[in-house]
Amino acid sequence: MLFTTGTFVLVFMPIVLVGFFLLSQQSHALGSAWLFLASLVFYGYWMPEFTLLLLMSIGINFGIGMRVLKIRGMSLTSAKSWLALGIVFNLGLLGYFKYANFFVDNLSTVFGVHLSVVKVILPIGISFYCFTQIAFLVDTYQGKVKEARWVHYGLFVTYFPHLIAGPVLHHSQM
Repeated sequence: MLFTTGTFVLVFMPIVLVGFFLLSQQSHALGSAWLFLASLVFYGYWMPEFTLLLLMSIGINFGIGMRVLKIRGMSLTSAKSWLALGIVFNLGLLGYFKYANFFVDNLSTVFGVHLSVVKVILPIGISFYCFTQIAFLVDTYQGKVKEARWVHYGLFVTYFPHLIAGPVLHHSQM
């Protein structure tokens, strides 16, 4: 869904705004959960097959971030190891989707063989959500993250106005 389409302007945005204002009057958490859900719908509207990948990435990064937050005060070495694991996970995910076709095509050309590998489709916004989550992990390691709730983290990563077009945000900016 593009921001300039009638579906976005006349359907999606009014529903999101009304839902947000009604639910956030009940509680801040409900308003945040509504925006998180709306952001997932926004992302899934265009590429529903990658919504589970996005959620998996959020879950893994949130888990790693919570581990870093928990052990940071006890052992910086362990926290740094978890940070490195999170960065490797995100760069690996990004590298696979961005460069798998490139490597397979070049290997096929160099060795003169046709490798029958399924072409990897690049998920929309993967660079932004991977780098945003790396920024969260680094901020967590540096002690800049004080509050971390699943819904707020999910919204931080998926917030639809920046999910597919950036910029990369720091957790404190949300």
